[in-house]
Amino acid sequence: MAPRTFSEVLHDGFELTYETDQVLYEDRSDHQHLVLFDNATFGKVLMLDGITQVTTADEFIYHEMMAHVPLFAHGAARHVAIVGGGDCGMAEEVLKHGCVETLTQIEIDESVVDFSKEHFSTFNSAVFEDDRFHLKIADGAKFFTQTDQRFDVVLVDSTDPVGPGEVLFSQDFYASVYNCLKPGGLLVTQNGVPFLQRQELVTSIVRFSRIFAEASAYIAAIPTYVGGHMAFGWATDNPGLKSVPLDVLTKRFAAADIKTRYYTPAVHKASFALPRFIEEAVEEGRAAA
Repeated sequence: MAPRTFSEVLHDGFELTYETDQVLYEDRSDHQHLVLFDNATFGKVLMLDGITQVTTADEFIYHEMMAHVPLFAHGAARHVAIVGGGDCGMAEEVLKHGCVETLTQIEIDESVVDFSKEHFSTFNSAVFEDDRFHLKIADGAKFFTQTDQRFDVVLVDSTDPVGPGEVLFSQDFYASVYNCLKPGGLLVTQNGVPFLQRQELVTSIVRFSRIFAEASAYIAAIPTYVGGHMAFGWATDNPGLKSVPLDVLTKRFAAADIKTRYYTPAVHKASFALPRFIEEAVEEGRAAA
């Protein structure tokens, strides 16, 4: 019997197909198709409506780069917020920083967190035992218009800007986050793969530029998210955060005593050196603001 297959259908013109001999969980309804399966290369793979969400083999790259780059750049983040990130892999990395006093995670669907507790405990179990972690079941877009909390760093670990996740790429949302950042605070967002999703990055840079003093991006290579580099949007009123010297990053990293598999201070610095075609997308966004 041929192994069952599942295809990534996010991008027009091609698809990526996974083979599996074991489906661990599947829920198909009128609203969505959620499936978790084992793959020989990527381990556990979670897909939602034909779009890969997370895999146990390479989640560390995405989570380390989205968490450690802003936190080591800031250097003294005490209060951090995550929007989305229901698998809690991002929370795991943030909580490795001893300077963080509170981590507020805003997730719209509690069942996503419950599902992740059961199926991704290999990388998130410590999160739920940490007193600094505070889970808010709420609409992230509304949360920042209603809260009186203020944050040093906000990480938007969202799905792509389609369906429910689209509002998390809106200018109104970015403005509401801005209003909840402390002076010198930093917003980092998931901004897709520019080779295949160029306009997503351009649009975010346009919207950042209308609100923040600095709008930029950095990159990482994540095998699961096909098409080359993944971009992380970077928005702040403190331009110095993007150019923290390597020796300072090295000292902060050593003092934090965090074990990583992808992030290093040198990789941190290099991630802001954008390939020309990505740099052009960032420049286009700034110019159009």
